[in-house]
Amino acid sequence: MKIIKENIWNYWKNGYWIIIPTNGFVKKNGACVMGRGLALQAKDYIYRIEYILGSFIKNHGNVVHKIENIITFPVKTNWWEKADIKLIENSCNQLLALIETEKIFGNFIEPVYLPKVGCGNGGLNWKDVEPILDTYLDNRFTVVDLK
Repeated sequence: MKIIKENIWNYWKNGYWIIIPTNGFVKKNGACVMGRGLALQAKDYIYRIEYILGSFIKNHGNVVHKIENIITFPVKTNWWEKADIKLIENSCNQLLALIETEKIFGNFIEPVYLPKVGCGNGGLNWKDVEPILDTYLDNRFTVVDLK
């Protein structure tokens, strides 16, 4: 896993897969809360993504989902909470399973670009998250840091 400084949306615009950190809170209107950070920005790129993700969460749970060239990556259960290291670890496992399953069907989801998950609005320190990601994510993954 390498780290670069870039705008992650440039990769998405060029057809690459990117990861958006998310939470599992679905509002009464069926929309997942996507009110800050990359999740909020995703609403500018994919029409009604908050409702698509809300439906996925209601039907399948707060797990990794793919929507177009975006992979949602749960870091929180509720939007107001701090990100959860254990949930990030679970999301890493689900992400790898998704990529391997898609590969079986001839769909290649790699390379994948991701932010420092859980470290922005999630409130975690990169020094605590990086070792988790390093354990699971190999050279198919690139961390894109805007800071």
